[in-house]
Amino acid sequence: MTLCVPRAGDPATATAPVAVGVAAHLLDLVGDPATATVGWEIDWRGPLSVPLADERAVQAACGIMHVHGRAAGRPAPLAVDYASTVAGVLAAQGVCAALLARAGGADVTQVRTSVGQAALLALAQYLAAATADGDDPADGHPSRAGSGEEPAPADCSFVSADGMRFELEALDAERWLDFWRLLGADRADTGRGWRSFQQRFATATCVLPPALSATVRRASFAAVRSAADRSGAAVLPVRQEPLPPTPTPPWTLTPFPEPGATTTGRACTAAAPLAGLRVVESARRVQGPMAGHVLRLLGADVVRIEPPGGDPMRGIPPTAGTTSARFSVLNAGKAVTEIDFTTDAGRRAVRALVSEADVFLHNWAPGKAARLGLDAEDLRAARPGLVYAWASGWGDALGPHPPVGTDYLVQAHSGLAAAVRPADEPPAPSLMTLTDVLGGLVCAQGVLAALLARRRTGRGARVDSSLYSAAALVPRRRRRPGPLDRPLRTRDGYVWLGPQTRERPERLTRALGLGASAGADAIASRARTRPTADWLPGLAAAGVAATPVCTSLSDLARDPRFAPALTVGEYAAPLAPWEFS
Repeated sequence: MTLCVPRAGDPATATAPVAVGVAAHLLDLVGDPATATVGWEIDWRGPLSVPLADERAVQAACGIMHVHGRAAGRPAPLAVDYASTVAGVLAAQGVCAALLARAGGADVTQVRTSVGQAALLALAQYLAAATADGDDPADGHPSRAGSGEEPAPADCSFVSADGMRFELEALDAERWLDFWRLLGADRADTGRGWRSFQQRFATATCVLPPALSATVRRASFAAVRSAADRSGAAVLPVRQEPLPPTPTPPWTLTPFPEPGATTTGRACTAAAPLAGLRVVESARRVQGPMAGHVLRLLGADVVRIEPPGGDPMRGIPPTAGTTSARFSVLNAGKAVTEIDFTTDAGRRAVRALVSEADVFLHNWAPGKAARLGLDAEDLRAARPGLVYAWASGWGDALGPHPPVGTDYLVQAHSGLAAAVRPADEPPAPSLMTLTDVLGGLVCAQGVLAALLARRRTGRGARVDSSLYSAAALVPRRRRRPGPLDRPLRTRDGYVWLGPQTRERPERLTRALGLGASAGADAIASRARTRPTADWLPGLAAAGVAATPVCTSLSDLARDPRFAPALTVGEYAAPLAPWEFS
């Protein structure tokens, strides 16, 4: 590994330590000595003109606190270094892509990314929704700060009669209605709750009738589990411990036994290091499309397979033109072919596509590929040098018959739901889709590792990754942050205060014009008397780093300081987060 250390004394370009650790870990797993010949750098802000010097400042300025905090009605930090973890994966991807570019004739020796750009990529779907035609009702909740109104919490936390915190998943209305019927809930309450529950993946909020929480509080967890089993829903306890119950690598790579053809005659550039490589993607929602999106941003030609009539996700509002903005932000630029897998002709069409591809990736349910005759063993016969990637929910962590593998269930079981909360809050999944995004990025990194291995050995491989393996990649803190590690509310918004506030609280009280012994209530009351901009000069003079908290992604997209990292058309979308040279 060659780490390019930025100039000392410039916090804007200081190396992000957690991101560096994640990147180094992933590059060790790649196992290619040539990765040491690529210089890589991860700083805090990259091309953004925003003063960013640590993980929490990035979360505040770039919208993570806003989206994660929607469920609570106010901005809230993730108590893990999530943006730094994403940046570490991006850096490892960049190093692997640089080596593949060299194989295609490009002279690439260096790659750079930033934690700020990683945060924006992680929020791509929320950013697109907030800036598409029509108002995104989930964006800008905390902008009512000046009114004195506290938005009501909008999460989906459930606790049974015997004190078990659990996460519920029901992928369709029938299972949802049946689950609550079996527990004795009123059908009208159940019906009112479905739409918000269904849309929580898109909105990061979930407003349910209080009667539903009251229903489960009257039932034992055994009764809850029985209702889930009978209805086809899924429930899992929320782990109290932040560490994952079983260690798992981010991906596993299983080489195929025989060599196969590799793509030759590629003409790569630093701007498109994967040019000339073809990816066939059959995936829905976020995890799989994010993997294909990243490979496309790196220059690969990506072909999506969709069912006849197109992916149903195309119609989910808000729309940009005629297509869902959330769908477009991960799938624009990909070629599309519609194929019916249930027919022999459709399966032959898939094999024909794969015969000319370098990568096939999917996030189908367990067993579907084998039932269709489109598993790794089937498709490598059509393309012996194929990289076959399965992005699953659980991998093999919960055995051969796991529950449905969705973001919030994985957060609950992996310990991430506990890790993202401060010490004075009970464990609960973030309604920001943390593992969906990170799972897609990890899948793409596994694909890049397999392509590098193919370059060395001539053999294709199967790559297995999962939401669970991605969750396990997030470093856990030994000490979860406490109640003081929250944004401070001002008259018109919120401000995040740097670590100096915890280390030297008298600096904050002096900047606010209070006595050194002022308590939390006095500080909170005083901060609300003036707008954020009025407080910033005094905080800086007192030596307190202060970052205004983003409370609207649509406002962020119009902020010229973020323009170098975004493209704005029918909706705003993050640009490729790497700089190759």
